[in-house]
Amino acid sequence: MLSVKDIIAATNGVVENSKFEIQNSNFSGVSIDSRTIKKGELFIALKGDRFDGHDFVNDALKTGEGALVISNSKSQISNLKNKPLIFVNDTLKALHDLAGHIRKGFKGNVIGVVGSNGKTTTKELISSILSGRLKVLKTAGNLNNHIGMPLSIVGLEEDTDVMVLEMGTNRPGDIDELCGIALPDIGVVTNIGFEHLQGFGSLHKVRDSELEIMPYIRKVIVNADDAFLIEGVKPKFDGEIITFGIQSHNSDITAEDIVFSDEGTEFMICAGNERIGVHSKLFGLFNIYNSLAAASAAYALGFNLREIKSGLESFGGVGMRFEVKRHMGAVFLNDVYNANPSSVRESVNELMRFLSSGKYKRAVAILGDMLELGGHGVKEHKKIGRMLSELSVDMFIGVGPLMSHAVKEFKGKGIRFDTSEEAGAELAKIIKEGDVILIKGSRGMRMERVMESLADNDRLLEGCDAV
Repeated sequence: MLSVKDIIAATNGVVENSKFEIQNSNFSGVSIDSRTIKKGELFIALKGDRFDGHDFVNDALKTGEGALVISNSKSQISNLKNKPLIFVNDTLKALHDLAGHIRKGFKGNVIGVVGSNGKTTTKELISSILSGRLKVLKTAGNLNNHIGMPLSIVGLEEDTDVMVLEMGTNRPGDIDELCGIALPDIGVVTNIGFEHLQGFGSLHKVRDSELEIMPYIRKVIVNADDAFLIEGVKPKFDGEIITFGIQSHNSDITAEDIVFSDEGTEFMICAGNERIGVHSKLFGLFNIYNSLAAASAAYALGFNLREIKSGLESFGGVGMRFEVKRHMGAVFLNDVYNANPSSVRESVNELMRFLSSGKYKRAVAILGDMLELGGHGVKEHKKIGRMLSELSVDMFIGVGPLMSHAVKEFKGKGIRFDTSEEAGAELAKIIKEGDVILIKGSRGMRMERVMESLADNDRLLEGCDAV
């Protein structure tokens, strides 16, 4: 519960409503959406580039119990109904201040998860393990930015034992800003790759930005197989470094005896002289790395391998992130949530791994534009086309203007479309039994519509179940 008294103390806000009793008043939660606000919640009127929450305060007060608004918005609001308006100079800053106030009062551990790829899955895996013994607050979905993360913290309940917070970045300073609110004790850095180059400009700046977490934490968990990451951590971090890896056998947490199948992945997880078998529902080498990162975080908090095994095995995956589906004898690798050059290469490698099993006859790659690469966009797309040419990819369908450069570089059968719907219509014509089909692209390309378009083209995916 959030008390009005604490909100005022955290934000230096001023209450407008003389009939309202401050001392004994509380809110059950916080909302920034007037359409979904629940009874008892406080509405925070945030202002964005394309919207202003102050336009919806009156609607929010029909259900909510009060609102946090900027000081000059009084003329916009008419429906007080004896509910408090808390006036502040900046509602976003007030949200940050409120989250920071709550964090400073929290006595448990806070784990911050950063990195170029795998953050959401790693965060969910950590939470799955820790929830076997502890009450966990985690960032919801992929709400990892300057709004989503503090909103998650504001939802803290009194009996919470640990927070697991995903932190995303598009430009230098983002992680530092989030850490200033969350004050993490332990940091997990999944990897460093080619992400948001439009905002960073270089891979070194990506690394520097992800490692803005280091001044805040006492322990850092890092991928020992990522030499570029390790190079940035070891000379600069004075706290405890916990490593995980597959190739680096001297890592603190490692995976051995890896077996890939249509049912998931099996491997031995090793820590010191201890080892235990894990039967994961997840697919892909990258998800073994995500599992090791999560295991390392849990191990740092005193969890044993049996507890870690239980948490890893109970986790079924995150929607639109390398979901494996079957239909009409074909297998779809549905990895449509987002894409950058590093993650596309990893997903294509998994496409080849499926093909190499001997169970499939043909590999099809359907790739949408990788966005936010700035001046690197054309070059990186050309690299993808050349990579596909060197592999056993039978057909390549590109989606978007940037993928035209990849298609031109591809030496096999390639075709490009403007939209994911058009790609889905083409796939409906050429799909064959025994195909293994990768679908991937940046969020803005809406690559999930490829499969939706299949359904619209009489190749209905009803009954298409996850493997």
